Amino acid sequence: MGVTGDQIGPARSRERFLVGESVETGVRSPILDSWLRCRLLGLSPDQTELPYSDDFDPDGRLVRAAGPVLDQLQHRFSGSQMNISVADANGTVLQRRFGEPSLEYSLPPIQSVPGFVFAERVAGTNGIGLALAERRLIQVYGAEHFAERAQRSACCAVPVRDRLSGMILGVLCFGYPYAFERPALAVAVRRAAEAIERRLMEQSSARERVLLRAYVDAERRARTGGAAGDGLHIGPAELDGLAGLAGLAGLKLDPHDQAILKEKATELLASSRRAAVDVTLPHGREATLLSRPVTSRSGVAGMVVEAVLNSDTQPVHHLSVAPRAGRPRAGPPPASPPSAGPPSGAAGPSPGTVRGLVLVGEPEVGKYAIEARRRLELLAEASTRIGTTLDVSRTAWELAELAVPGLADYVTVDLPGAVLRGDESPDPEADLHRTVVHGIRDDCPFYPVGQHLEFQAGTPHMRALAGGRAVLEPELKSAAGWFAQSPERSRQVLDHGVHSLIAVPLFARGVLLGIASFYRSQDPAPFGDDDSRLAQELAVRAALCIDNARRYTREHTLALALQRSLLPRGLPEQGAVEVAHRYLPAESGVGGDWFDVIPLSGTRVALLVGDVVGHGLHAAATMGRLRTAARNFAELELAPDELLTHLDNLLVRLDREEGDDATGSTGIVGATCLYAIYDPTSRHCTMARAGHLPPALVHPDGTVTFPDVPAGPPLGLGGLPFETAEIVLPEESTLILYTDGLVEDRHRDIDVALDELRRALAHPDRTPEDTCQAVMDVMAPEHPSDDIALLVARTHTLPADRIAVWDLPADPARVSDIRAAATRRLAQWGLDDVAFAAELVLSELVTNAIRYGTEPIQVRLIHDRALICEVSDGTSTAPHLRRAANTDEGGRGLFLVAQLTQAWGTRHTPQGKVIWAECSLAAA
Repeated sequence: MGVTGDQIGPARSRERFLVGESVETGVRSPILDSWLRCRLLGLSPDQTELPYSDDFDPDGRLVRAAGPVLDQLQHRFSGSQMNISVADANGTVLQRRFGEPSLEYSLPPIQSVPGFVFAERVAGTNGIGLALAERRLIQVYGAEHFAERAQRSACCAVPVRDRLSGMILGVLCFGYPYAFERPALAVAVRRAAEAIERRLMEQSSARERVLLRAYVDAERRARTGGAAGDGLHIGPAELDGLAGLAGLAGLKLDPHDQAILKEKATELLASSRRAAVDVTLPHGREATLLSRPVTSRSGVAGMVVEAVLNSDTQPVHHLSVAPRAGRPRAGPPPASPPSAGPPSGAAGPSPGTVRGLVLVGEPEVGKYAIEARRRLELLAEASTRIGTTLDVSRTAWELAELAVPGLADYVTVDLPGAVLRGDESPDPEADLHRTVVHGIRDDCPFYPVGQHLEFQAGTPHMRALAGGRAVLEPELKSAAGWFAQSPERSRQVLDHGVHSLIAVPLFARGVLLGIASFYRSQDPAPFGDDDSRLAQELAVRAALCIDNARRYTREHTLALALQRSLLPRGLPEQGAVEVAHRYLPAESGVGGDWFDVIPLSGTRVALLVGDVVGHGLHAAATMGRLRTAARNFAELELAPDELLTHLDNLLVRLDREEGDDATGSTGIVGATCLYAIYDPTSRHCTMARAGHLPPALVHPDGTVTFPDVPAGPPLGLGGLPFETAEIVLPEESTLILYTDGLVEDRHRDIDVALDELRRALAHPDRTPEDTCQAVMDVMAPEHPSDDIALLVARTHTLPADRIAVWDLPADPARVSDIRAAATRRLAQWGLDDVAFAAELVLSELVTNAIRYGTEPIQVRLIHDRALICEVSDGTSTAPHLRRAANTDEGGRGLFLVAQLTQAWGTRHTPQGKVIWAECSLAAA
C-alpha cells in the first residue's frame, strides 16, 4: 500500500481502528496484526517517549559487520532525506547514517541518536519492531505507523541473520519521507542486509571460512566454469557469485519451517555422508536436503547441506509445528566430486526450484552440536514433565519415564518409606524402598517395586548415598562393590546387557530423599562425564519436585487429620431422623466442608452442612471454629435465620482479626451454610441458608424436589438479613443436604448434575446408608477438585398417642388438676416409676408459669427416649437458676427441677417461651 495524493497510507482505517470500529479491508494483514498487538499492550498513539539504553556495545560483532555497508549506503544516498540505521535483536538502534549530514543535528534525538529502543512492545508499529515480529522484510507507510510521531514518514526494514544458525542478530532499516518511495528501495535494503550477513560470515572461525570458501568456489566453477580464487578471504565480490543461490530466507520459509530443515541438516552434517533426504514440512509441503562433502585447499574437510524447494511454494505462517522425520529419496543421490559442488552439468537448480545454503561445517562439530541439543531438549522437557502432580511416587515415575530412552535404558528410583508418607526419614539409607523400575524391557532382574532395600557398604549405590555425590561406573562388571549386594542378581543384570551405571543421590534443601540409578545396555558406549552431569541435573530437578510433593503430602495429611478430627466422629442418639453421611476430601487439598447433627429440646433435631472457601489447614481450622460456634448457638435454641446471623457476625469478626497487614494474613474469605430444624411431633421443618445450595427432598412415592429456600448471602459479608422457610415433610420422607463439590464441576453443567442427583435419589425404598453410597457412586468425580460433604436424613414422626397436651387458665387452683392428669397419662404409658419426679417438676413449672407468665399457658408431655415435660406461656422472660439465701422465701424451684431431671432449659417461640425438662427413663 503506497501513497495516494496527500493521503498517507490507510489513515481512515487507522482512525476507525483507534475508535474501536472493525477494520477488515484497506489494511495489510501484518499492519493490522501489529495494531492489534499495540492495543493489547496498552500503547497510546500519541506517546512520544521511547526507552533509551546506553548498555550496548558500540563496537560489537554486528556493528563491525554493518559499518562499511552503512558507509556505502550513506554515499549512495548522499544528499537525500534518508535515515539509515542498524538495530540489534532487541530493537535497540546501534548505528545511524544520514543521506544529508545536517539531519543528524536537525532531527530529534529519537531519530538521530543510537540507543533508543524501537521494539514493537514500546514503540508501536514501526519498521524495526515489525521486522523483528514478522521476521522478514517489512515496509511501513505513513499512517500505517501506530504512533503519531511517525505519520509523515515511511520505512523499509529487513532482519539480519547469522547464516549458519539462522538466528536474527539485528535489523537494517531505511527511514525516508513517504514521498520518496521507490520500487527498487526494497531490493537495495535486502542486498545491503545480505552484505552485512556476508560480513558476519567473515567473522566466523578460520576453519568455517575455508570450508565456505571451498563451497563458494565450487558453486562458481559449476556456474561459470571459471577457476577458483586464491586465498582464504571471502569478500562481497566473491560471494556476489552466489546470485541465484538463496539462503533459507530466500526459500520463502517461515522460522518454523527453517527450524525443521536446520534440525535435519544438523543430523546430515554429523553423519558425514552424501545424501539426499526429503523432509516433510507442515501443510503437506516438502523440501529436499542435499548433503555432500567439501574440502578446502588447505585440507580442511567438512560437509555442506543445501535445501531445494519449489520456487512457487508460498510461505505459510503458523504458530507451532512438530518436525517429521526425513526419508531418503528413492534412487542414488546425485554424484559430485569429493571436494566440489555439483557436477558440471548441474550449473544451477532446475527450473521452478530454488536452492539455499542451510549449514556448512565439520561433521565432528555437528555431532557435538546434536548431542548438546538433545541434552538441552531433554532438560527443557524435564521442566514440563517432571512434577506435574504433587504425588511423590508419580514424580519419581516421571523422572524414569523422561530418562528412558533419552539418557538411559533402565532407571530405578529408591525412596525411604518416610518420604513416601510425607516425612523426613531419620535414617534414609536403611529405610529405602524400591519405588520405580522402568526401562526398555520388563524382564530385567532388578529388585521389584515395593522391595525394602539395604545397600551394602562399598556398592556404587551406598557410595553415592554416603558421599552425597553421583557415582559413575562406566564398566559395571568391573565396578568396585557391584557384586557385594547380591552376586547372583548382579550377574543376572549383566547378562541382560546392562554394562554402565550412574547412581545419583536425590538431595533437596539439604535433605536426602533417596537415590536414582541410570543403566545403559543397548548403546555399547559407556556413560561419560557429560552423561553423568545430565543425570545429576535431572536428579536435582526431580528431587526438588519430590520434596515439594513430600511437603504437600505432609500438609495434606495433617489437614486431613485435622479435618476429620473436627467432623462428627459419631452421631448422637435421637429418634427424629435416621441419618447417614459421607465426607470425601479433595484430591488437591483438604477444604472446609462440614456437617453436623444436633439434638434439640422437644425431640427436635438440627441438621447442618457448610463449606468454608479455600483449602488447606486454614480452611480446616476455620471450619472447626464455625462448627463449634454453630453447636453453641444451636444449644441456645435459636431459629435458623438467627443462628446464621450469629455465624455471619462471628465470621466478620474472625476476618477482621486475621486480616492483619503486619502478618500478611488475608483473613477469612467466607463460607456457606444450610441449617434445618425438624420437629417429629408436627413434621415441620424450618430451614435457612447462607449462599448454600438448596436441599433435596425425596417423597415417599419417589418424587424428588428441591424445596424453595431463600438463598441468603454467604457468611462473612455482614449486615445482610437471612430468611426462613417452613415446610411440612411427608412421613418417612428423606432430606438430603450436600455441599457444592457434589454437583459443581468444571466439566459438568450444574443443571445436568442436579438431574443426575435427582435420578440417583429417586429410590425411596433405600436406607439412608444405601442412598449415601448410591449418590457418591453416581455423583462423586474420580479426581475431586473440591471437598464433598453429604448428609442423608430419613424423617420419622412421633405417634400422637405418645404426646399429651393440656391448656389451662392462669388459675393456681388448676395445678392439682394438671398433676392428676399427668399421673394418669404416665400410668397409661407404663411410666409409674418416674411419676413422682414428673409430678414435682410439672408442679413447679406450672406454678411459675401461672405466677410470673401470661396466658395462653400450655402443658405438654412427650414420651420419647426420655420423658419430656414442657410448659409454655405468653411471656419472653426466661427464668434463671440461682442460689437462694436462707432468708429467701423463693428461688429453690428451678434448683429442684435441675436435681430431678437430666436436662432443662428455655426456648423462645413467636408466642412466648417454653420451659422444658427431660426425665431419664433409664434412671427410673
